[in-house]
Amino acid sequence: MQQWRRLDTPDRNFSNRLRRMAKVAWIGLGVMGYPMAGHLRAAGHTLAVYNRNAAKAEAWVAANPSATRHATPAEAAHDADLVFTCVGNDDDLRQVTVGPDGAFAAMKPGAILIDHTTASADAARELHAAAQARGLAFIDAPVSGGQAGAESGKLTVMCGGDSDAYATAEPAIRCFARAVRLMGPAGSGQLTKMVNQIAIAGLLQGLSEAIAFAENAGLDVAAVIDTISKGAAQSWQMENRWQTMHERRFDFGFAVDWMRKDLGICLAEAQRNGSKLDVATLVDGYYGEVQGGGGGRWDTSSLIARLPSNKA
Repeated sequence: MQQWRRLDTPDRNFSNRLRRMAKVAWIGLGVMGYPMAGHLRAAGHTLAVYNRNAAKAEAWVAANPSATRHATPAEAAHDADLVFTCVGNDDDLRQVTVGPDGAFAAMKPGAILIDHTTASADAARELHAAAQARGLAFIDAPVSGGQAGAESGKLTVMCGGDSDAYATAEPAIRCFARAVRLMGPAGSGQLTKMVNQIAIAGLLQGLSEAIAFAENAGLDVAAVIDTISKGAAQSWQMENRWQTMHERRFDFGFAVDWMRKDLGICLAEAQRNGSKLDVATLVDGYYGEVQGGGGGRWDTSSLIARLPSNKA
């Protein structure tokens, strides 16, 4: 069984594989991709970049002057050993890979495309097959950790694909990851990310209700959290988001709009595999209420905004 590999895990082949990955293309310089590409450049990789919004690519290259900006994904991917993509959804991903001027048309035989988009498992399998037909490799590698994790280089990366391609790509992925693991064949990374989002949705709804309940009961919320976080209720969300939720501040990364996209992927997959996602379905609807109230760009902890509270 493939184990999570931590950044400090010895790897005798690390240096050899790293040398083979000197030429890198990065496609998609959004909230996540911009800092992730920066970590690769800081590690010494030569980068060619493409972004749909050219001004964003120009700004990135200005901050990384040895990098080059290109007009299409194909131009960026030409001659790259590794091509990273980090875009919005399935359609965006297909556009930059197999669409007109997509990366696949220009990638050299044996090159690997690593996709950090949160997309469907079907799209991952489709693009894996398309890559194989062209003599390329494809790894679906969605991430968890949000904007803060991307900026600090401490993302968790869950991968699907062939083991040889993963072994080659892993050292580069480590540049912005605290943990990375091959979960299984193509699509397995995306399926694991769905599990992650299903779990987070339930946690955030429960934490929202708990904080609002404590407020309505007249309790000292800080004292309550300090106490219960030492027990079985503890979670990353509790430790890192309770105070901003209590203060109704929701400007901390992963947006409601993106979470609804992700939960839509989860719910569609659940219909296919026969899973029953009662809580995720409810929370998706609650996020819809937040969107309807103008909170689409608030972070995912904003579920508490829709709950009644007598907080002063």
